[in-house]
Amino acid sequence: MQLAIFGAQGYALGAYEALRTLYPKRVIPYFIVSKIGNNAPVLGNIPVRELSEFSSSISREDKAGLEVIIATPENVQPEIEEILENYGFKHYSRLDSERWGELMKMFHIRLDRFLPLSALPVGYNRPFTRMYMAKSHVDRPLKNCPKLPEYVYPIQAGAALTDIRIADITDNKGENISEKNVNYSELSALYWVWKNKLCKTGIPEGEEGQYYGLAQYRRMLVFSYDDLLRLPDNDVDVVLPYPMPYEPNIHAHHERYLKEVDWNALLTALREMQPEYAEYFPLVLEQQYLYNYNVILAKKPVLREYCEWLFPILERTEELSVPKGSDRSDRYIGYMGETLETLYFIKNAERLNVVHTECKLYV
Repeated sequence: MQLAIFGAQGYALGAYEALRTLYPKRVIPYFIVSKIGNNAPVLGNIPVRELSEFSSSISREDKAGLEVIIATPENVQPEIEEILENYGFKHYSRLDSERWGELMKMFHIRLDRFLPLSALPVGYNRPFTRMYMAKSHVDRPLKNCPKLPEYVYPIQAGAALTDIRIADITDNKGENISEKNVNYSELSALYWVWKNKLCKTGIPEGEEGQYYGLAQYRRMLVFSYDDLLRLPDNDVDVVLPYPMPYEPNIHAHHERYLKEVDWNALLTALREMQPEYAEYFPLVLEQQYLYNYNVILAKKPVLREYCEWLFPILERTEELSVPKGSDRSDRYIGYMGETLETLYFIKNAERLNVVHTECKLYV
C-alpha cells in the first residue's frame, strides 16, 4: 500500500524524513494539502499536490489502496479527516504530537543525532525540578485539560496588560518585562523566571544542580518518572524538544514570520554584542533544524547563563527595530527567541550535554 502525507510544513517534512529512513520499503510518492497557497510545490524532492486536483486524477481503486498520514497541527486534524472522507479516502490516521515525538526519537537514534533523553540509562536520584508554564488570559480553553505534574507551575504571561487573573504566579511582580508580552510572548515569563528565580541571592547549598524551565499552555515537554531520574546521573545540562526540519533551511523559514528590517536589526545586535555568535550564525541558518516554541528545561546555572546571553540581544534588537519594539505588538521578538535558542545550543552542543524529548501539543 502506498503512503501519502497530508501536510507540507516542518511537521510533515519531519515525518517524511523519518519514515523514509526507518521504513525504506514504504513508497511515499507525494504530499497532499488542502490548498497549495504558500506551500512549496516540492518538498523532500517529492511533489506537493492539492487535494481536489489529486483526488480527481486517481481512480477509486487507487484511493482504496492509498494510506494517508495526517501530519499537521492536531487542532485541524479532525477537520482534515472529514475532508478526506468527503473525497473518498478511507485509510487515514492522525500523527499526533505523541506519535510524532516517538517517530523522531527512533529517527534520531538511527542517525545518531539530537540524542533522546529516553535513550540514556535510568539513574537513582530525582532532582528538584520546576517548570513554569506560560499562560495568557486570551488563551482558548483546552478541550481536555491535562493534570499537571507537581513540578509544573502555571505563570500568567502579560499580566501587566490586563486585570484578569488566571494563575497564582504572574510575570508582573518583581523585576519584569510583563508589559512587553505583546512582542515577547512566552519569553516575558522566562524573563521573570530569570530575574526572580535564577538570580536569587542566598541560594541553598546544592540548588545549583537543580532544573528550571519554561513550557507553554499548549506546548509541554513530556517527562516520564524515569526521565527525571535520568537527568542528574547522566549530567544532563539541557532538555529541548526534537527540532523541526524546514526546507531548504531555517533561514528561508524566517521569511514567513520576520520582515527583512527586523532580521537586519537582530543581525546588527548580534554583531555588536556577540560577534563570535554572529560569525557562527550563517552556519546555523544554512541547516534545516529549528528549536521551536521557546520551551526548555535546564540546570539552573545553564538556564541563567542562557538568559544572560539572550535578553540583552533581544533588548538591543528592540532598540534597532523599525518601528521600535515599544511601538508595535506583533510577537516578533518571540519568533527571534526561537532562532536564538537554536543558535545558542547548536553552537554550544560540544560544551553542554543537550538531549531531547517530545513536546506535546494540547488542544
